[in-house]
Amino acid sequence: MRKTTLLAAAALLGSPGLTLAQNTAEENNPNVDAPFVRNIRADRPGQTITAQVLQPGRIQLETGFQRRSGGPDFAQSLTAATLRIGFFNSMELRVTQGYAHNGPTALTETGAVQARGYAPAVIGTKLMLSPNYDTRTQVALLVESAVPGTGSAALRATTWAPAGRLLVSEQLGERFGLEANFGFSQPGITTADISKGQFLGTLALNGPLSQKAGFFVEAYGYGRAGLNTGTTAGLYLRPVPAVRVDVTAGQVLGGLAAGTSTVGAGLTFKVGR
Repeated sequence: MRKTTLLAAAALLGSPGLTLAQNTAEENNPNVDAPFVRNIRADRPGQTITAQVLQPGRIQLETGFQRRSGGPDFAQSLTAATLRIGFFNSMELRVTQGYAHNGPTALTETGAVQARGYAPAVIGTKLMLSPNYDTRTQVALLVESAVPGTGSAALRATTWAPAGRLLVSEQLGERFGLEANFGFSQPGITTADISKGQFLGTLALNGPLSQKAGFFVEAYGYGRAGLNTGTTAGLYLRPVPAVRVDVTAGQVLGGLAAGTSTVGAGLTFKVGR
């Protein structure tokens, strides 16, 4: 009887339908090698932030320069860098630091100071809501805030300034992608600050022009009582798989900032998968 039982157990364990070694969810995903999810994707150069969350151990640095001119505001040159780190539990940690090369004069407690120098540092996290990293439809939640006490004198943050976005990405074919953002930001953490907050909505399309080059175009709107609307377009090149270079141009078409033009360029590189 014992021998019969052992033989029956061995037969069950050895049958194809009950094998103990099974593929992982990633191995069973037919989209895992699609260029849209494998190629380097950046949270720049426009208003739109990608729904992609970096996998654990991956580090990505995104840097860029932008020149704003025209419209009602002071012409400015800006530089910014975002460090993204893939973490456990389907989350990504991120830090952004901007720098204003020039700006208007602002009054502070110590007198008149030109609004130039480092902007407040912004820290945040991106949380993946999709079932896996490589699904054709990707959904993520971005939560971030400026850090009090950071930034140069005329630009320094005095309180937390929280912001949040729902990020949605839909892969079209193997290499095209449609991205949408829906967000809200406020200048502080009091109830009064909520009424000063601004809404943001974006819709972007990106896709290939060749194996290493592609395009990006978006439309966006932000504001509260009055909505500023505009568009951004650009080209990018991946000279090697871990590096992406982009150039962009944009125009604010409606709202209080109408007539403002932007031109910029950026560099993104990654380490890890």
